[in-house]
Amino acid sequence: MSVIDKTYWEVCIQINPICTDIVCDIVQSEFDCEGIVTAEETYKNLELVNTTEGTIKAYIVADVLDLEELKQFFKVKRQDIIDKKIFNSDIGSWEVSLKKQEITDWSKKWKEHWKPSKISNKIVICPSWESYEPKQNEIKVTLDPGNAFGTGTHATTQLCVSACEKYMPKNAVVADIGCGSGILGICAKKLGAITVDSVDTDETAVETAKINAQINKENISFKTASSDALDSSKYDFVFANILHNVLAEIMGDLKRITKTGGKIVLSGILEGKEEVVINAVKLNGLKQIEEMKQKEWLAYVVQKED
Repeated sequence: MSVIDKTYWEVCIQINPICTDIVCDIVQSEFDCEGIVTAEETYKNLELVNTTEGTIKAYIVADVLDLEELKQFFKVKRQDIIDKKIFNSDIGSWEVSLKKQEITDWSKKWKEHWKPSKISNKIVICPSWESYEPKQNEIKVTLDPGNAFGTGTHATTQLCVSACEKYMPKNAVVADIGCGSGILGICAKKLGAITVDSVDTDETAVETAKINAQINKENISFKTASSDALDSSKYDFVFANILHNVLAEIMGDLKRITKTGGKIVLSGILEGKEEVVINAVKLNGLKQIEEMKQKEWLAYVVQKED
């Protein structure tokens, strides 16, 4: 089916931005979605000056979409998230609106507000459809998120990149657990890692990450798998940018794959949910090196000592 034969719908969902990733995952899993706008952002001199966080716009292919059915669907999903107690805060109304979208409109909408942005001391993320000449001491990473998540603007990603700049040793062997669009592994290579192994349980994310690695001319190993597929005691530095409950579940595996003296950055932790991660860190005998915070998100850098 060609683009002109498809029918596109813009589905708007009102949320608390803390649950953006979960709602995006639901939309990608349950619908034929060809683009998501998580925030319409305005930049000035690479700095974010305005954002419409709190409204997700998903562009869905379907002959017919029924608004009442959509409302009921998201009502059930919202209650499921509440019942699982993933977030301490109010997750928003998840109120839904719907409109048919002009083809020429939707295809540009999710891209037009994403501009080059500096996400750490050194790294500038540049969309593949934009041009940017890095300044002195800047490193450009070109990114096309495709249908995966990770444009670099999220606080959890920025915390990971900042930790990488500070703690990753020279010529490091790196693992990226839950690689998404591949941004963290690419940043690690740009910052001097000699080897990066990236895994994600989402096959679509892995395929997108492979494309981004190729765009950046970086040789990275990708596998549709979880951390248990990686070798023991191999890695000097490990990224784990996942929800707090998953971090706690795989903490033993994160320790297993890390070399003695190696460091792990644990990110994706909402303020108020850190205790479950800290307890898992202590239970596995890992040493906390630093707590990092941006907005309502926390990250911990920990070290394997034995």
